Amino acid sequence: MANMSYCRFENTYRDLLDCYRNLDGSVNSKSEQRYRDSLVNLCKDIVNEYGDVDFDDDDDENED
Repeated sequence: MANMSYCRFENTYRDLLDCYRNLDGSVNSKSEQRYRDSLVNLCKDIVNEYGDVDFDDDDDENED
């Protein structure tokens, strides 16, 4: 199911957290390995582009 714009980051955060917690686990296919590698590279790109941006957000930042 696609993320709706009003909860895109909330839903993606939960999925990304699950991926992060399972990075050292085995993958079941070459495709899954490629997407794992691509996800890590995308996270690096996000940090490089937005790592120094201060998002003044009043919401809880570390909800699980």
